[in-house]
Amino acid sequence: MAIHVDEANQTFHLQTDHTSYIFQVLAHGILGQVYYGKKIHVKPQYNELLKRELKTATPAYSLDDPDFQLGAIKQEYSDFGTGDFRRPAYQLTQPNGSRITDFKYDHYEVVQGKQRLTGLPSTFDDTEDDAETLIVHLTDKLIQLDLDLSYTVFPHQDVIVRSANFKNHGVEAVTLNAAESAQLDLPDSQYDLIQFSGTWARERHLIRTPLRSGIQAIDSVRTTSSHQQNPFMMLARPNTTDDNGEAIGFNLVYSGNFLDQIEVDQWDVSRVLVGINPAEFGWKLEPGKEFQTPEAILSYTADGMNQLSQQLASFYSEHLVNAKYRRMERPILVNNWEATYFDFNDEKLLNIAKQAKRLGIEMFVLDDGWFGHRNDDHTSLGDWFVDPKKLPNGIGAFAGEVHDLGLKFGLWFEPEMISIDSELYKKHPEWLIHVPKRRETPGRNQYVLDFSRPEVVDYIYQMMAKVIQDTKLDYIKWDMNRYITEMYSVALPADRQLEMPHRYILGVYDLYARLTKAFPDVLFESCASGGGRFDLGMMYYAPQAWASDDTDAVERMKVQFGTSYGYPQSMMGAHVSAVPNEQNGRITPLETRANVAFYGAFGYELDISKMSEEEANTVKKQVVFYKQHRALYQFGKLYRLDSPFEGDGNVMSWVVVDDQQDHAIATRYQILNHPNAPYSRLYLKGLDPDKQYRVNDSEEAYYGDELMNAGIHIGSAFDDTAEVKQSADFSSRRFMIDVVK
Repeated sequence: MAIHVDEANQTFHLQTDHTSYIFQVLAHGILGQVYYGKKIHVKPQYNELLKRELKTATPAYSLDDPDFQLGAIKQEYSDFGTGDFRRPAYQLTQPNGSRITDFKYDHYEVVQGKQRLTGLPSTFDDTEDDAETLIVHLTDKLIQLDLDLSYTVFPHQDVIVRSANFKNHGVEAVTLNAAESAQLDLPDSQYDLIQFSGTWARERHLIRTPLRSGIQAIDSVRTTSSHQQNPFMMLARPNTTDDNGEAIGFNLVYSGNFLDQIEVDQWDVSRVLVGINPAEFGWKLEPGKEFQTPEAILSYTADGMNQLSQQLASFYSEHLVNAKYRRMERPILVNNWEATYFDFNDEKLLNIAKQAKRLGIEMFVLDDGWFGHRNDDHTSLGDWFVDPKKLPNGIGAFAGEVHDLGLKFGLWFEPEMISIDSELYKKHPEWLIHVPKRRETPGRNQYVLDFSRPEVVDYIYQMMAKVIQDTKLDYIKWDMNRYITEMYSVALPADRQLEMPHRYILGVYDLYARLTKAFPDVLFESCASGGGRFDLGMMYYAPQAWASDDTDAVERMKVQFGTSYGYPQSMMGAHVSAVPNEQNGRITPLETRANVAFYGAFGYELDISKMSEEEANTVKKQVVFYKQHRALYQFGKLYRLDSPFEGDGNVMSWVVVDDQQDHAIATRYQILNHPNAPYSRLYLKGLDPDKQYRVNDSEEAYYGDELMNAGIHIGSAFDDTAEVKQSADFSSRRFMIDVVK
């Protein structure tokens, strides 16, 4: 049993295998947060944890209860305006203009398992993995509004999933101004905020900052989760490392405007809020209607950030991604984009596909430029029918030729976008997101369709469905190449315009849901100009995402290393591209490019038909090797060994280990070689200390504890005795660790 309720004391104790989450109904029906951390025993109540002091100059709840001060207690889902001046979990405006509410505890229910939400991506328990759901019902009788707080406990992954639902039983509409998914009040502020920030081509770099008095936040108002910030964050004790110490992870199953905020008050209580960004949000809640927030994921560990990442990876696999792709090995693909850009015909594409077959690659993906009359990025978005000048026999016939080679076939779409130069715009200019009589701001020479309108989603679905059927499609790369400006819908009344950002995302989810249901065998990969929408909302429909448009191996080290804290390898699209690199001109060895890209959904993004024989043979060997070890790379337990975000950032290393601890692959990357360098060692993790292993087929066998505690000697990558000197910069070394049978 995961949920323990003491009805006499109205105490709720949620237990996972290793953690406890406790809250209680306090005086006046207010929910108070008691404890979240390492697992403790179940008791009727926790008086010691609830102790507090009367705070001078802090408003009391009432004259009859001067010791009860909302501003001085840890709450579970707080309001604003009745004594607590910290930022609230929700706020709503009533018909008389008041924003004061009084939700009180009414009752609770416990439900076995976890059901999916309607219209939103959500977690689930289809495998009967001992999940239990607690729903706490609160009500404001004056305005006849109910607030249901939902807590699902996934005990074996040490995860708690939270959300809130508002139901209007009154006779007048109210407006939600803020509705967060989760609030967590922690008793102190001795934490570091660990966030994953960046920009296009430099996504999800780790930034670690101590908490301080006041507000620290990461957020997005771009109607995507964004390149600049990611919804995943951690709070870790100052001494927490990848291997030891307390850490709490927070993530949001949502792809639009979000807010992750920590507020430290005058008594060092830390309030965490996770959910939809209240900026650019409003929702008119009519009588008889309800509003459901996205789900927030909370996970705690006392054993370091590697452990936190692993329990999240296990949770996503079992309870978030499509079960079909839970452990399904991702195909090795070649994408034509950096090989041809818009300049291609069927002959050029088939040359790449035929070479792919010779090299053992499993799928050919046709990227941007196959539709309308798209020869550059100024035209044709929205016209999802083939360009006969490039593919004169049609997209179905071309797909058939690729399939006849024995390859899978994939296509690029950008369903949410529209070009002014398109047939769709001529028919429906009103479908473009714009403000009447105001200028329209282009991004990448394109505009955005109003996905808050069901007829727009219907139209795009029909066009995409026809192409999928005609091509017997295996894979879709779903791109989204710009943020949304001039957020306004001509189909919505004035008092509902702040609903537009959320309604837009609901439209995106609706299209994804319809396509994945109608075509369950199509593998989707999400993309947003690279990693601009790398979030769990997307992963629910598309189990992998393009991690970054920057395919340079050195930059990808940081992108993929930072991403690994909140997302597993199987979610990261990672490709080998040509050199000099398109984004920064860097020249790195083909071996290093592959050794970086192996830790993800692997592929190539270059013109393999123009490779030298030596390069082609190298690629062929890489493909054979990856197929042999693909399951381990994509689904093995990942341990970070050396961080590129620490020290001088010159070295990065990590290792993946199988569930039986019999096989592991470690890779060490060194950006620049140093002359007469000091000795260095690679200390492995995740092995069985009592098993013996061989490293790269070594004659000597090593116990796991030796490899983890004494390590492997790393010699110089530069041969100063060679007649022809070759650079040892941007080098990588792979270590195959296999148990002795």
